[in-house]
Amino acid sequence: MEEESDARHGRIYFVSGIDTDVGKTVVTGLMARHLASRGVDAITVKMIQTGCDGFSEDLDRHRLMCGIQPQGEDGEGLTAPQIFRFPSSPLLAARLEGRTVDLARIAECVDACAARRDVVLVEGAGGLLVPLTEDVLAADFAASRGWPLILVACGRLGAINHTLLSLEAARARGMRLAGVVLNWHHAADPVIDEDTEATVRASLAKSGQRVPVVRVPRVPEEGPFPDVDFSEMFA
Repeated sequence: MEEESDARHGRIYFVSGIDTDVGKTVVTGLMARHLASRGVDAITVKMIQTGCDGFSEDLDRHRLMCGIQPQGEDGEGLTAPQIFRFPSSPLLAARLEGRTVDLARIAECVDACAARRDVVLVEGAGGLLVPLTEDVLAADFAASRGWPLILVACGRLGAINHTLLSLEAARARGMRLAGVVLNWHHAADPVIDEDTEATVRASLAKSGQRVPVVRVPRVPEEGPFPDVDFSEMFA
């Protein structure tokens, strides 16, 4: 695996989650929408898409939320460099097709997007420690590229444990934490949700990590899409 990217034009952020089904795609779309509204030339990349055949449904969602058509980089295959049919971890999905995840290809595509754009939001697959290959976890790959982490969490039961474990894993790898996003979740009890936010904020303060924590409300499937302020994360 190659070391940290030398792409100097665009800033690259890695958007990962504390687990699957926490809303990384929605949050990534909202962040792209926020940046566009402020005149920032940003693009989203779905690093590895599983459960699809020949296209990335997550990219389609991003474009819908931004109110834009497919981008030139989409047609070039730069924004969805690895697509697998089976909905599982990238390692298993690739294995079932007799393939391996091409990390060099992902790095090349992200760097190509960064050379053209101000900001690249790289949405991961699953949680922070999902296996990409036999030897490399998602966090390992992002850390080796020097991508700052935006961690997507939620307020459902068990999220405190998953969030704190993810933050610990990021710290252990020396990843810079750009921010934490607490996303709305249909299974979240309001009391647990409130306590989760307070606990996460307290943990960040205790560890000396002064990073923004942004709340995201419920986002309708087809809109209207809220304008959420992520400016502190991209300052």
